Amino acid sequence: MHSFGYRANALFTFAVTILGFMCALASFTDSFNSPSPSVQVQVLKVNWFQKQPNGNDEVSMTLNISADLQSLFTWNTKQVFVFLAAEYVTPKHVLNQISLWDAIIQEKENAKFTITTSNKYRFIDQGSNLRGKEFNLTLHWHVMPKTGKMLADKVVLPGYRLPAEYR
Repeated sequence: MHSFGYRANALFTFAVTILGFMCALASFTDSFNSPSPSVQVQVLKVNWFQKQPNGNDEVSMTLNISADLQSLFTWNTKQVFVFLAAEYVTPKHVLNQISLWDAIIQEKENAKFTITTSNKYRFIDQGSNLRGKEFNLTLHWHVMPKTGKMLADKVVLPGYRLPAEYR
């Protein structure tokens, strides 16, 4: 007859194998989900646009963010991290990204929202590159599953321009 340790090891190995199989199956089923989120962002007003004493440009804006991210949620979704970034080009850098707002959505019911807010994080450019600058607002999201790989995507909303003069 086998010892208690041998039986416990066999039971544990079997349980971990079944758990691994169930996790792989849960992760695989997420590949059949084709999300279709909808996003709208408006710049309601530029609160202030100034040159700091050190020569950097800084902007404060009031934003209206409307999004329906409910299609990102499946039974395997733990939470969704979403953030809004301003993206623009300067002579020195091909892509500049500045995070303006972010949130963690843990429930599908909270994934449809409309929020009016000022940028949560400072919109600063190292230099005087923002006057009259065209920029895109990009809403990024990262879907964090209970098991499996994290998925990320974004929606680019082009056509925004900063004022030509400081306010």
